[in-house]
Amino acid sequence: FLLLGLSNALKLQVPLFLLSLMIYMVTMFGNLLVVLVVADWHLHTPMYFLLGNFSSVEICYTSTLLPRLLASFLTRDRTVSAQGCIAQFFLFGCFAGAECYLLATMSYDRYLAICQPLLYASLMNWKLCLQLAAGSWLAGLLMSIIVTGQFSKLQFCGPNTTDHFFCDFGPLLELACSDTTVLRLVTLIICFLFLDVVFPFVFTLVSYICIIAVILRTPTTMGRQKVFSTCSSRLIMVTVFYGTLIAVYMVPGTASLRQLNKVLSFFYTILTPMVDPLLYSLQNREVQGALENALRKTGLESSYLLRSTRNK
Repeated sequence: FLLLGLSNALKLQVPLFLLSLMIYMVTMFGNLLVVLVVADWHLHTPMYFLLGNFSSVEICYTSTLLPRLLASFLTRDRTVSAQGCIAQFFLFGCFAGAECYLLATMSYDRYLAICQPLLYASLMNWKLCLQLAAGSWLAGLLMSIIVTGQFSKLQFCGPNTTDHFFCDFGPLLELACSDTTVLRLVTLIICFLFLDVVFPFVFTLVSYICIIAVILRTPTTMGRQKVFSTCSSRLIMVTVFYGTLIAVYMVPGTASLRQLNKVLSFFYTILTPMVDPLLYSLQNREVQGALENALRKTGLESSYLLRSTRNK
């Protein structure tokens, strides 16, 4: 397959490479930081366990796309083997599905903590938390196996050229010369209408709406503003993620709308994983405290090693 991506802007290849590299580094650094900080034993609670899983998915999710895009900017080689394309398609679907379900799980955790605080400890116990996290990963894996299994049966007669920057469902489906009715139906039923997109999105949306409704009835102004700002920022990012994701698969695959499709895909595949660590984790006071403690310990250990080296 030949992925044209952004090849029509040849003069911008170096700036686009630098921009993509910066985004990838910021995304990896932010999410790895969350995973390492959440590993602090002071933060061993269901909420932070779910945040650690979410950041892990974001790392895997971004790493299926950006390294290949960065390599194409450097080498100008935009070809990818059929096996490599199917592998990227499978991994992308797997991690995207897991992310959708983890977003729903985290919204449910916050709903219980804010709307049912007296029952939170009994309802969100470690057993349920582990089941929800494992179920999110497993759901993404199963959805991707089913869709990729059907997708691998398609025949491509060529020319296998698509105007996109990764092996996505819609652009590749346009290249198939065999019947795609079964694949389209399976994808619509399993991944869109019921399980992989709409259900987690509706569940997440309803959870945050219920949270905001409870917050607005809170008598304490300062506490209300703090929680409301946090939940509203999360709700905005969830809306952007799902809005662009749904729009990509709702927009007709016409030539005039392909550029819009690429821009929308860039939002939910690359930009949201970069911003999510800040909104979901790094603005949290307990996470900030754990990060400060980790940096302080690192600084003390570094100074101790430096003094020991000088003494020797």
